[in-house]
Amino acid sequence: MTSDPLVLLEVTDGVAHVTLNRPQRHNSLVPELVAQLNAVLTEVRKRDLVALVLAGAGRSFSTGGDVAAFHAIPRGERRAYAKALVGGLHCAILALVDMPMPVIARVHGPVTGGSLGLVLAADLAAISTSAFIAPYYVEVGFAPDGGWTAILPERIGAARARAIQLLNRHVTSDEAVAFGIATEAVAAERIDSLIDGWIAALRTKVGSSVRATRELLMPLERRTEIAAKLESELGRFLDEIESDAAEAGMAKFLAVA
Repeated sequence: MTSDPLVLLEVTDGVAHVTLNRPQRHNSLVPELVAQLNAVLTEVRKRDLVALVLAGAGRSFSTGGDVAAFHAIPRGERRAYAKALVGGLHCAILALVDMPMPVIARVHGPVTGGSLGLVLAADLAAISTSAFIAPYYVEVGFAPDGGWTAILPERIGAARARAIQLLNRHVTSDEAVAFGIATEAVAAERIDSLIDGWIAALRTKVGSSVRATRELLMPLERRTEIAAKLESELGRFLDEIESDAAEAGMAKFLAVA
């Protein structure tokens, strides 16, 4: 682990730019990163802003939980590690849902595992045409987290969500848009101009109306349901993480990764 911050925050002209900053590991998630992300989101929530843009440094948005880091934790200690990581990720997802300003996800490279939840929590998602989304749970031996069962089935349909997860299918950028996971797919060099256009449009809107719209689109009962389902995902993840199947799955995955 480097001494550099694992999450960067820059607020410019009324926009918070939050960047996952573990590029040497494709912004894969570890407890320290999600703890810093939650601290940054707490700070952002206090501000009166036009939008929050969530991005990843380097070549990837995020490849989910760091399997190598999981595997390095001795058996018997992985449950506590997983609780900090997955529990922290789920807190971040709900923090994004609860933001008073629109959340924009800037998606490039692979989005795998629980990191998809950070995209699902956004109001708008710009995805590069070279990006893809994939679960990998059935390959590694983990139970789904990050909203793969708590949020995704309602978004894209239960049958499609089952097929993607059980067969570990990769979702292309065009499919992500067609399924309603992302808003628009563009070439990587155009992704920032697309987001700039969205922000320019948001600046022309009535702030109180934008906030009311977001709150009505995520009523308390729906937010409560998502939180409960995320808690169920966490519980099942903790049940599986110390198993022989997870041990073998991680070893196999790391051997071919």
